[in-house]
Amino acid sequence: MTTIHPDFLWGAATAPHQVEGNNTTSDWWAREVRMPGTEPSGDAVDHYHRYREDMRMLADAGLSAYRFGVEWARIEPRPGQISRAELAHYRRMIDTSIEFGLTPVVTLHHFSSPRWFAEQGGWLADDAVECFRAYVTTVTAILDGVDWVATLNEPNMLAMMTMLARAMQRGEVQQWQSPTVEGEPGAERVGRQTLLPVPDPEIGKRFIDAHHAVRDILRQRTGAKVGWTVAAQAFTAAPGGEDKLLQVRHDWEDLYLEAARGDDFIGVQAYSSQQVDANGVIPHPPHPDNTMIGTAYRPDALGMAVRHAWQVTGHVPVLVTENGIATEDDNRRIAYTAEALRHLLATVDEGVDVRGYLHWSALDNYEWGHWEPKFGLIAVDRETFQRHPKPSLAWLGDVARRGGPPA
Repeated sequence: MTTIHPDFLWGAATAPHQVEGNNTTSDWWAREVRMPGTEPSGDAVDHYHRYREDMRMLADAGLSAYRFGVEWARIEPRPGQISRAELAHYRRMIDTSIEFGLTPVVTLHHFSSPRWFAEQGGWLADDAVECFRAYVTTVTAILDGVDWVATLNEPNMLAMMTMLARAMQRGEVQQWQSPTVEGEPGAERVGRQTLLPVPDPEIGKRFIDAHHAVRDILRQRTGAKVGWTVAAQAFTAAPGGEDKLLQVRHDWEDLYLEAARGDDFIGVQAYSSQQVDANGVIPHPPHPDNTMIGTAYRPDALGMAVRHAWQVTGHVPVLVTENGIATEDDNRRIAYTAEALRHLLATVDEGVDVRGYLHWSALDNYEWGHWEPKFGLIAVDRETFQRHPKPSLAWLGDVARRGGPPA
């Protein structure tokens, strides 16, 4: 049997804007109003008020960790104006997580920023890094007892989103494309996938600067392990695409993995795999097994992504901060996750230092412009906010108790 790290984390993840609701001072709230092709987040699933109930469900199921974020737009709704009430709110979330025996994994930026920050030029503004540094310094005051902190979620996706937003401002793109929905909602039924642009490395370097600027601050002011998370595509080369693969992989992932070489961990987030030919990334062909977001059913992608991150970072410990499947069939979710975990544990047998597995997501939530994709271990009635744990939650809790999926 595979021997995992003694403090291996088994858990689930959320992002504040996707679950909290009414994040009215954020750039994403404004984007939902003005950009065609987006559904509003609104109340989301009211996790802001119901986090205790949600955490209890995860803990009662047998999980040992919960990844959640603090929302910059709530903490600093105007430049330099710090909400002590919101800091206290997130401190209560940390305390509740610890109370229930869930190791908190705290993300400081998960795609959404204060509206004022975006209006001043966002991440491309001259003072963007300094603004982020000031915010992170403020948040360190509530991070006592937090052992894991991710500075930025998926900076490679954030770079791509920055490109899309600029293209819409210039009128070059007419409809918003969700960063996590790689096809239109219902893509598995109509066989369409919309390819996302390859992130611009020059934009990516701004996020690298921001990450490095706060890494030492967090280490000095907290006892947490510090890293960031990267969206892993598990790219492979189609015939004739070997050279192009190197370029695409660098711009999509390796730039960000190389920047993590001095970190305490690297967060790997993998869902599917995609081929690259001589012209670039190949869209997933229509297939009855494709997920709700149009991606291929590839649980083996997790092992591929973890091996690649381990190699490129120079053996930085790996924490799987997201892995899951968009499906309304919970039996399929269990089957996908079981196979993904077997591939993950195979990397442990090969010598990769894997510290945990956090499923995406804890709840069916808002997917950055869309409500249709279902990733959650817990279903939510958006009218009543009643929670309905799925069989996959109990299954993953049993896996956590066993230390791995059944053979």
